[in-house]
Amino acid sequence: MAKILIVDDSRTSRKMLRTLLEEAGHEIVGEAVNGDDGYLKYQELKPELVTMDITMPTTDGIQALQLIKHYDKDACVVMITAAGQKDKMLQALKEGAAEFITKPFDKEEVVKIIGKIV
Repeated sequence: MAKILIVDDSRTSRKMLRTLLEEAGHEIVGEAVNGDDGYLKYQELKPELVTMDITMPTTDGIQALQLIKHYDKDACVVMITAAGQKDKMLQALKEGAAEFITKPFDKEEVVKIIGKIV
């Protein structure tokens, strides 16, 4: 299965994603609390896939996606969006996001989307 980096400022969201993904057989190689941290950990850990929250302090998910894609054009980043963020979701897809997952998480949807990508 995939080596995944989770980037989300919400500790609860990180924990939920970790549990869902580990139960599906994936390995969580790291967690980051904002876009800057996520970008640095991407360079350090070289994950196969990143889950990236869009709305975060400091550097948001869109900016972090741009940094990661500039560093590695083949990076696979799945954006996490709250309901009602259609404009940001479309911008993320334009910037090279592989897919998006909406909060609140639906276990089957998360596993299906990640499985489809990896």
